[in-house]
Amino acid sequence: MGEVHICMNDEKNLAWPVYLVLLGLISFQILFGIGGTALLDPDEPVYAETAKEMIRFGDYLSPRIYNEFWYDKPPIFYWLVVASLKIFGGFSELAARIPAALMAIGSILMTALASARLFGARTGFWSGIVMGTSIILMYMGKASVTDSTLLFFMTAALFSFIHRQYWLMYLACGLAVMTKGPIGVVFPAGIVFFYLLVTRQLEQLFRMHVLRGLLLVVVVGLPWYLYMYEIHGMAFIYEFIGFHNVSRFTAPLHPVRAHWWFYLPVVILGFFPWTGLLIQSVKNAFRRSFGEEAQTLAFFQIWWIFVLVFFSIAQTKQVSYMLLLTPALSTIIAWNLARMLEDWRQTHFAWAGGSAVMFLLLGLGWLMSGDSLAPLAEGGLWLGAITLILGAAIVYSITASHNLIFAAWLHVLAGVVTMVIAFGFMMPAIEGHFSVKQVALNYAANYHAAAEAEGRALYIDKQLRPGVMLYTDIPGIEADTNHAESLAALRTDARPKYIIMRDSMYRKMMTQLGAEKWQLVEERDGLCIFKDDKE
Repeated sequence: MGEVHICMNDEKNLAWPVYLVLLGLISFQILFGIGGTALLDPDEPVYAETAKEMIRFGDYLSPRIYNEFWYDKPPIFYWLVVASLKIFGGFSELAARIPAALMAIGSILMTALASARLFGARTGFWSGIVMGTSIILMYMGKASVTDSTLLFFMTAALFSFIHRQYWLMYLACGLAVMTKGPIGVVFPAGIVFFYLLVTRQLEQLFRMHVLRGLLLVVVVGLPWYLYMYEIHGMAFIYEFIGFHNVSRFTAPLHPVRAHWWFYLPVVILGFFPWTGLLIQSVKNAFRRSFGEEAQTLAFFQIWWIFVLVFFSIAQTKQVSYMLLLTPALSTIIAWNLARMLEDWRQTHFAWAGGSAVMFLLLGLGWLMSGDSLAPLAEGGLWLGAITLILGAAIVYSITASHNLIFAAWLHVLAGVVTMVIAFGFMMPAIEGHFSVKQVALNYAANYHAAAEAEGRALYIDKQLRPGVMLYTDIPGIEADTNHAESLAALRTDARPKYIIMRDSMYRKMMTQLGAEKWQLVEERDGLCIFKDDKE
C-alpha cells in the first residue's frame, strides 16, 4: 500500500520507489520475448538488412538494400540498429529489436514524468501504466521499425512545448526529421498551431523564438538531405520526397486499407485493456475540466485528434501510425482515472460498462482465434478465458465492492497476461506464417548452390524479399504482384528459375504470373518454394 499511497499524492514528481515500479513493469512489457521470434515480413527485415549493409559497405550515410542504394527513410534508426549489431557482435533478432524497444520505453517514461509535472504524480504514474500496458505499445514497442523512434522524438518535442522548453522542442523536431522525414516538424508545428489558435494564445508564437528555432531544426535535420542530393541527385528527391512522402499521402500503398474508418478499430483494440475508459475520459476532459487544467487538457485533445484526422485523410494507412497519439490519449485516460480513484464512493457505471463490453468482445475473440490459425487455439483458449474472468472481476470491483484501485490494477494484470501469453506462446507458434526465415534458410541450404550451378534465377515476392536477403544474403529478383511490368518480366524470363512466394498469392495470381506449370518444391506455413523449368 505504500507504493499506491505515494503515487496517489498531489506532488509533481514521481517518488523513486514508484518510478522504479513503473520502469520495471514497462520494461518487462516491452522487452519480454523480443528475441524469441523471427523478424516479421516485410517491414522488420527491411530495417535490419539496411543496417547490416551499412556495416558491410562501411557507408553510414547512404542506405542500401539488396546491395543497391535506396531512399526510404533518413538514417537515425539505421544508426541505432548498426550500433546494436556491433554491440551484440552481429545480427540477431534481439540486436535488431532492442533499439526500438528502448525508444518505446523512453517514450513511456517521458510521458509519465511530463504528465506528472502537469497534473500530479498520480496522473503521471497511471499515464505510464496505461501507455505501457496497452496492446499497441506492447506490440509495436517490440518491432524493429522506425515508428517508436519517431514517437520518442515527437513526444519529446510536444512535451517540451507544453513545458515551455522551446529549444529542446526544436532540437527534438530536427531529430524527428532525421528519423522519418518532414513529418518530424509538420506534426509538432500543426499541433502547436491549432492548440494556440483554439486557446487564443497565438501571441505565444512571439515568445517561442520561431525563426531561430527553425534554423536549429534546419541545422540538425538538413545536412543529411543535402549530402544525399549531392551524391544521388534527383533520384533521391523523386523517391524519398515524391514516393515515400507525397505519394504515400495521396495514393494508398495498401488499397484494401484505404477507408476513412480504418484507424477506429486500431485505436479501440490498440488501447485494450484500457479501451473501456477511453470514450468516457475524452468526454470528461472536455466537460469536467476547468481553468488552467482544461487549457492543458485541450493540448492533449488537439494532439490525438490532429494525428487521427491527418492519417485518416492520408491514403496510405499503417497500424503503426497510431503510435503517435498514444501519449496524448494515455495522459487523458490517466487524468480521468486519477479523478475516479479520488471519488471511490461513486459507482462509475461508464467505466464498468465500457470495460465489460471490451473484455467480453476481446475474450470471445481470443476464444475463436483458433478458427483462423489452428496453432492459436490453445493459447487463445487460455487467454480468452482469463480475459473474461478479469473483465468480470473488474466490473464487480467497480460496481459491488467499490474497490477502484483494485479494478485499475486488474486492468494492468490484463495487459501483462495478454502480453505474456501472446508473445510467450502464441506468436512463436505462428511465426512461420509471418516470417520467411525458415523457408529462406531451407532454400539457401538445399537449393541455392545447385541453382547457381544450373544458372537458375531466383524470383522472390516483394513482401518476402527483405527477409530472404536478411537471413541468407541472397538478393534474388523482385516479383511485385502489384505491378504489371514486374509480372511481365517474370513471365517472359526464359531461364529456369525458383520462386519464393506465398501459396495464397500464387493461387490468386496464377494467370498473371504465368505459373500454370510451376512445380511446388517445398511448403511451410503457407510459404512456398516453386520451380519453373521452362526453357
